[in-house]
Amino acid sequence: MPMTGVDLTADILALKRERNAVILAHNYQVKEIQELADFVGDSLGLSYKAAETDAEVIAFCGVHFMAETAKIVNPTKTVVLPDLDAGCSLSESCPADKLGAYLEAHRDRNFYVVAYINCSAGVKALSDVICTSGNAVKIVESVPKDRNILFVPDQNLGAWVTEQTGRPMELWKGNCYVHVEFTRQSIEKIRATCPGSPVVAHPECTYAVRMLADEVCSTEKMVSYCKSSPAQSFIIATESGMLHRLRREIPGKEFIAGPTDHCACADCRYMKMNTLEKLHDALLNLSPEITLPEPLRARAELPIRRMLELSK
Repeated sequence: MPMTGVDLTADILALKRERNAVILAHNYQVKEIQELADFVGDSLGLSYKAAETDAEVIAFCGVHFMAETAKIVNPTKTVVLPDLDAGCSLSESCPADKLGAYLEAHRDRNFYVVAYINCSAGVKALSDVICTSGNAVKIVESVPKDRNILFVPDQNLGAWVTEQTGRPMELWKGNCYVHVEFTRQSIEKIRATCPGSPVVAHPECTYAVRMLADEVCSTEKMVSYCKSSPAQSFIIATESGMLHRLRREIPGKEFIAGPTDHCACADCRYMKMNTLEKLHDALLNLSPEITLPEPLRARAELPIRRMLELSK
């Protein structure tokens, strides 16, 4: 007979103790995974936790590039991803070979490459520094003023950072398929239905949506913004998993999913590929395991460590 959710949770926690494992979950994971994870957070928070953990096994409930990042900063630890096919449209929009060819073809520009963490280990290895949506402004402001910046792979986040810093950058033409589904029309419609509810949008959203938002920020900053705001209800324009975390941490307020033109909320099909059953099997079998060639891992670690140092 298949196990119930209660049985699965108990078995997962037992396996976690047996394996000396830590379970890290991104804000966009299903609620069942969020509720048993040791830490739920955004890419920056998860990067810190991955770098700091004493566990022998990291069960990373997110997408592939996130588990790669955990492996990059923890080369001696076993890193497992519940579903190896949990990819990312944003990461896939910037293949390492195409970035490498572009940099070679524009060597005269002497680019300083700022890579959003939503990218492969190969792209990280070609970069000077990594950033997340939570620290992108600070990271870009730290770049030497005499360098041309190439920002990869998210053009919407990059454009928002330019708006905040005034720093011109060349932007790679990539985006997150979930965040570009929010439109001016869909946000105006929900705002008319819920007057007085601030719109809180992720910077991966398009310019039109960012201009309508009352606050544009990372998922982690969404928590602090909604806690401190006097408003009692909020329209959240990011992936639907974030609403579960907000409701858990701020139970006295209402959180409304920002709709798209086609549906009432925005789900990432990759984030939702991880399930309790797959997490259980990953801890039981220590597979699928994330592995990287050491030269690639070592080169990719440098810009991540630079980010972590600059973010302190």
